[in-house]
Amino acid sequence: MKFRTEIAISPSANKIDQHQKIFSIGSCFATEMAHRLDRIGVATLSNPLGVVYNPLSVCSVLERVAELREVRAEELHRRNDVWFSYHTHGDFDGTDSAEVVGRINSAISKAHTALVEADWLVVTLGTAWVYEREGKVVANCHKMPAGEFVRRRLSVEEVAGALSKVADRFADKHIILTVSPIRHLSDGLADNSLSKAVLRVAADAVASLKANVSYFPAYEILLDDLRDYRFYAADMIHPTDVAVEYVWERFVECYLSDEACALGEKFASVSAGLMHRPLHPESAEWSKFKSRMLGRAKELATALPHNEVAADLAKKWAEKCAEDAK
Repeated sequence: MKFRTEIAISPSANKIDQHQKIFSIGSCFATEMAHRLDRIGVATLSNPLGVVYNPLSVCSVLERVAELREVRAEELHRRNDVWFSYHTHGDFDGTDSAEVVGRINSAISKAHTALVEADWLVVTLGTAWVYEREGKVVANCHKMPAGEFVRRRLSVEEVAGALSKVADRFADKHIILTVSPIRHLSDGLADNSLSKAVLRVAADAVASLKANVSYFPAYEILLDDLRDYRFYAADMIHPTDVAVEYVWERFVECYLSDEACALGEKFASVSAGLMHRPLHPESAEWSKFKSRMLGRAKELATALPHNEVAADLAKKWAEKCAEDAK
């Protein structure tokens, strides 16, 4: 007797491996997937200007980064003594406007290089509800008074149109669209369902028309395959670590080759070793462990000379060995 309806996902004809790079943008679920890609040796930059939930802001960030369009001081706004941009996360906020502009533009510059070099673009859509200020959609309200914004739901046509432009602009990249399984309960259950439906229909429309676009059913995996509140955290909004790991496993089945998976296990092992805290750091056993990990990291860096993750692992293990030797 079966108690679950598992979703059948056809393996992608295009595969991700450690020779490639990924640019990931969207809701915090995009960040979760990016961490796991980085863990297995696939260099990934995620949400360089902070998490972005609505598709118009996602597309706006991509456009700005692609054009290397820097933020100007006059674009900032002020809340009490804090300067901020409606296009970035609160992590960029600060009391010195010049310093805020500098940090944002530094992030845009880094993101531009990553976007140009990326082989894959992963876009995770969170909500179709947007907040507009002076007729323009904002990515973050920064706790400003609700009266300054107009809240509305995007249409399927608006979302599909924006995503289609992204697909055309980045025709040289493989694009994965997915709808975040994170529930926006602040919108209300009915409005959250409408929102996800808009995103899902729009994503399907674009994936059906654009050869470089595919859809990965993260939303459906959590709601229809797992389909149980035990897979949600205590806030009843975010998936548990177990649920995210299950979605990740399905993603791997779809987009990674057997060779990439095997190599990914080596990366994961060397990376996990950095988190190990020895009971007896002065012991010969710990010294041998460090040497073994450094050797494996160097092997990965030699085998993949252009892989940023491998180079970073080798550097961290070399520093760890040097520090402990003092």
